[in-house]
Amino acid sequence: MSKPAVPFPQSPVVPNLIEADHVIQFSCHKGIGCWNACCANIDISLTPYDILRLKKRLGMTSTKFLQDYTVPHEMEKEGIAGVKFRSVEGGTACRFMTPEGCAVYEDRPTACRYYPVALLSMRNQDEFVDRNAYAMVKEDHCKGHEVDRRLTIADYRKEQGVEEYDELARGWRQLILKKKSAGPAIGAPSIKSRQLFFMACYDIDTFRALVQSEAFKELFTLAEEEWSRILSDDVELMQFGFRYLKQVLFGEHTLPLNEETAKVRLEKWRNRAVELEREAAEKRAKYEADMLAEGIDEDASGLAYCADDSGSCGKE
Repeated sequence: MSKPAVPFPQSPVVPNLIEADHVIQFSCHKGIGCWNACCANIDISLTPYDILRLKKRLGMTSTKFLQDYTVPHEMEKEGIAGVKFRSVEGGTACRFMTPEGCAVYEDRPTACRYYPVALLSMRNQDEFVDRNAYAMVKEDHCKGHEVDRRLTIADYRKEQGVEEYDELARGWRQLILKKKSAGPAIGAPSIKSRQLFFMACYDIDTFRALVQSEAFKELFTLAEEEWSRILSDDVELMQFGFRYLKQVLFGEHTLPLNEETAKVRLEKWRNRAVELEREAAEKRAKYEADMLAEGIDEDASGLAYCADDSGSCGKE
């Protein structure tokens, strides 16, 4: 077994990478001594497909599900966001935990299905294809490792139904890996880019409203039947969102553009930028003229005009 360059300090993840044919010893079932212990203290990240399954199970929109059941978190400083389950009010337990087990077991998240296996998706800077490896999670409270039941990770994945979950979350993981493997080359995403990532990945119902707008549909040359399929099926829309983000965030040509519409809009945005610069120059000129009329030395007074909304004017 190979050890990763950076171990997992203060973590129950055993720092050995293992493959799908690795045999594990584990069983979780009602009656075991640690029943519900892991659900009583959660730290569960959700994939976009997890959210689709759960919001459908609960009969609510993605927007309402995110508001009521999740909290956002930064995957990296000033980077794209992830989503975690919100625990019970004033505690650490999962809100779906019952004495009988999970109340949404058939639609439980990927992380719950995998436990005690950790999925590690990786891509080095010089690689173009992501690859998966696994690690074991061993916590002191868990008695499942003591049960004499052996099977490979591949068989455990089939048993827990994670193959479908992994396949449908692959596009999302690729976006995260592309951002991380690019390093500082593409810089920190803008606030608008982060908001777009969050909406397209997690708030699928709000994203649908954007996609079905005439302005959006005019920008991409897709067949009408493809538009219909995308807008009528959550999974299709989610996969479309991943393609859209690859194009918007990383410049990949994943969707056919209406070149004429794109050209017109780009020219419009450029004209707007010029207009904003002109307005800022006019404001500065008026400000300087007013100060001069009052006999104020702009530099000496410390009241120099600043067009920067932060007020720093480039100064730290």
